[in-house]
Amino acid sequence: MQIVQLEHVHKKYPLGKTEVHAVKGVTFSIAEGDFISIAGPSGSGKSTILNLVGCIDTPTEGAVSIDGTPTGELSDREITNLRHRVLGFIFQSFNLVPVLNVFENVEFPLLLGKSIPPKQERADWVDHLIDSVGLAEWRDHKPNELSGGQRQRVAIARALATKPRIVLADEPTANLDSATGEAIIELMKRMNEELGTTFIFSTHDPSIVSIADHIIRLLDGRIIENLRSGIHQAGLEA
Repeated sequence: MQIVQLEHVHKKYPLGKTEVHAVKGVTFSIAEGDFISIAGPSGSGKSTILNLVGCIDTPTEGAVSIDGTPTGELSDREITNLRHRVLGFIFQSFNLVPVLNVFENVEFPLLLGKSIPPKQERADWVDHLIDSVGLAEWRDHKPNELSGGQRQRVAIARALATKPRIVLADEPTANLDSATGEAIIELMKRMNEELGTTFIFSTHDPSIVSIADHIIRLLDGRIIENLRSGIHQAGLEA
């Protein structure tokens, strides 16, 4: 099943009196359960594509469909519900709430939806996630008591709290050393395999890209290569 589809997507931004054409006629699909890297140098359009898939931004032209639903047809309320129901986010700057401990940071998304799980059910699931990312001993610690790698592990657990079908990670290893970065990607891969969650992450690090089983390479807003399971699929860029 194709859980994400972009069809002839363009994105243009005003910049003073000029216009930046960040994404140029991009077409691709992502299957449910994929572990996919959007790769390319700075300015290639990686973050823009993640913002489009995450319904944080809208295309100037073309269509983005999430879970079979064209996002351009949704109201703001429906977009908010889709994000909460289907999508999880991991940020390179972690974006943890500094006054909350590890447990409270992971639990936080569960308190925002229409239907809040019962307290014990919530606690059991949050503790399971914290244990899964190897932070059981740090459950009651605040973010400022954790290393960068530990904070990113908290961010991964938090992204999975609502059991999203898709997790988007924008340069999740950018603020980490290479060894810690690889460990974080390997953790994401393990969660992908255990939970069946689709992971879409952006990076410009070749060692991180190599771990993905689906790679889309961008240059100047266009797809220059689409690789799935080692098979080159050309001609997908408009």
